[in-house]
Amino acid sequence: MGKTTLDTAALAHDLRLAVMRFSRRLRNQRVDTSVTLTHLAALSTLKRHGPMSPGELAGHERVQPPSMTRVVVALESKGLVTRTPHPTDGRQVVIDLTPAAEQLLGEEVRAREAWLTGQLQQLTAEERTVLREASTIMDKLASG
Repeated sequence: MGKTTLDTAALAHDLRLAVMRFSRRLRNQRVDTSVTLTHLAALSTLKRHGPMSPGELAGHERVQPPSMTRVVVALESKGLVTRTPHPTDGRQVVIDLTPAAEQLLGEEVRAREAWLTGQLQQLTAEERTVLREASTIMDKLASG
C-alpha cells in the first residue's frame, strides 16, 4: 500500500470514530427520555415525509412492519400520533403527527442545537471556520 492509501485509511478510521462519538453526544441531549430514539426517528420521518401507512413508515425506517406496528401503538398511547382510515384502502390506516409530537420534535431540535451552540462557542473562530468547511464536505460524503 502506498502512503496515500495508508493516510486515507487512517483518516477514515479517525473520522468514523469522531463521527460516532459526536453523534452519541448529540443524541444524549434529550428533552424527553420516555420517548425512545426509535420513536423519535419514526416521528421525524412523519414530519419529513408527511402522513403515511405503517407499512410505508416501516419501509422508510428499514424495519419489519410488525416492529413498526409496536412503535405506532406506543406513539399513539403517548398521544404523539393519530391513526385515521386510509382514504382509498379500507384495510389500511394513515399515521400522522399530533400537535404534541410537533412540539416534542421542536424541543428536541432546540435542545441539541443549544448544546451544540455552547460547544461551538468554546472553539476559536478559526476552528469554527474549519468546521463550517468540514460540514460541507461531510454533507457531500453523506450524499455520495
